[in-house]
Amino acid sequence: MRPTPAQLRALARRDPALGRVLRSVPAFPGFPEGAQSVQRSHFHALARAIVYQQLAGAAARTIHDRVVALTPGRGFPRPDEVLALPDEALRGAGLSRAKLAALRDLAGKVESGELRLRSIGRRSDEEVVAQLTTVRGIGEWSAQMFLLFRLGRLDVMPSGDLGVQEGLRRLDGLTERPTPKQVLERSEPWRPLRSVASWALWRLVDLDELPG
Repeated sequence: MRPTPAQLRALARRDPALGRVLRSVPAFPGFPEGAQSVQRSHFHALARAIVYQQLAGAAARTIHDRVVALTPGRGFPRPDEVLALPDEALRGAGLSRAKLAALRDLAGKVESGELRLRSIGRRSDEEVVAQLTTVRGIGEWSAQMFLLFRLGRLDVMPSGDLGVQEGLRRLDGLTERPTPKQVLERSEPWRPLRSVASWALWRLVDLDELPG
């Protein structure tokens, strides 16, 4: 989902400093982005997030691809297939015990109907976070990333994200990174486009200097 030009102009008027950043960084692309992301199921997106946690990209991709290879076809194993695979096979693919437990918990909740991913896009942001964080290994940050990058929600503010905190420190010329509470308070003028502001803060961290 993409914001309208009028919404972006209004955001820049509410926060001129952020507006200067928005003019200097790549345009907010809207999400989900790319054919691969669109084709990936909600279950696969969440399972992939679990696999990739706290790992470098290359190592995570290797483990992910090994798990994919455990079942026929090119796609990630379905929830019922994950539950049917023996622990030894999943551990052999490189999953840690914690990630194995998280992946099985996710698959079990989807299979039982406790977590209804087909209809989750019709839920409010708060409801999505509440549902996803019942799954072992999925915390608030992971749920917020799902909201932003998978469901394309425009008003997500991951206040605990270090990149967002560092971007806001640079934006406001602070000596220290703001706390999550301070980020939330500062982000109020950015509603209903806090996802766009988050994107800008992440990109700001990539810049050598503040835009003039």
